[in-house]
Amino acid sequence: MEDYHKSIKQNASLEKLPNEIARSQRNHIFASLIAYCKLEFLKIKTPLDHFALKYKLLFKANQMAYQELHNLQGNSISA
Repeated sequence: MEDYHKSIKQNASLEKLPNEIARSQRNHIFASLIAYCKLEFLKIKTPLDHFALKYKLLFKANQMAYQELHNLQGNSISA
C-alpha cells in the first residue's frame, strides 16, 4: 500500500490539484488514477519501476518536442 501511495502522489501528480473547484479536482484525480494505471501496466511489461518509466517517458517527450521545434524553425527560415 505504501508503494501505491508514494507512486500515485509522485508519479501521477495527484498532490498537485489545479484549484479549488470540485469538478476540476475530480477530473484531476481521475486523470491521475489513469496515469498511475498506465504506469503500472508498463511496469508489468518492462523491468523498470515507476520512477524509471516516468523519467524515460519525459526524456522521450522532450526529445520529440525539441525535434519538432527544430523542424518548425527550419520551416520558418526556408519560407
